[in-house]
Amino acid sequence: MDSLTLLPAVDVKGGQAVQLVQGVDGTEKVFGDPLEAARRWQDAGAEWIHLVDLDAAFGTGSNAEAIGRVIDAMDLKVELSGGIRDEASLERALGTGCERVNIGTAALENPEWCEEIIRRHGDRIAIGLDVKGDKLAARGWTREGGNVYETLKRLDDAGCKRYVVTDVASDGMLTGPNYELLGAICARTESPVVASGGISSLEDLRRLRGLVPIGIEAAIIGTALYVGNFTLTDALAVARGEEITEHGDAQ
Repeated sequence: MDSLTLLPAVDVKGGQAVQLVQGVDGTEKVFGDPLEAARRWQDAGAEWIHLVDLDAAFGTGSNAEAIGRVIDAMDLKVELSGGIRDEASLERALGTGCERVNIGTAALENPEWCEEIIRRHGDRIAIGLDVKGDKLAARGWTREGGNVYETLKRLDDAGCKRYVVTDVASDGMLTGPNYELLGAICARTESPVVASGGISSLEDLRRLRGLVPIGIEAAIIGTALYVGNFTLTDALAVARGEEITEHGDAQ
């Protein structure tokens, strides 16, 4: 079986690395300098990070300087997200040197533009599907969008190469991924899916790796890493298919 790619999350708010609970502004726990966080994950063996400008996502500001510093200093691949809603913000994001960008709100509010940039930029565009029930969440999860499966079909028809699927109810809660949602998305698209939200244990990563054959390509891990539920070294080993116990012992 192929390995599961892991993307440690570096969410930036007010110039600091943070983690939110269910994406709610004001619930953040602060974890310090985002560059130090990114360097820690790179040193532990990460090949990717999921880098988010939360202020841009909420429309309350920008962490462009901090984001640029992280991308410039790192040797790993970056999936960049947060506030990319028009041509100017897209070009700025692509110009940072990131590997790909994750588009969320724009997919709901400006579908024609979204379909155009999928055609133009191909694999450098991932579409973020942030899901509450069977509805999409927009504008930093503060507004409701349309039906997730109708949107998925439209984006699939436009040729979307990759989806980042977040179960909003699970995000930051350490309650486990929404496997039912992930399975339903994979059943409706042949494009690879990046799972996000709820990962709390090495067992969660084992189960997600078991979904690689149906289309789960990668997983974003955030809170569980920052609070020490497991180490990134162990998580990467599990993602490769090695047997590691919850206490980090090889079997």
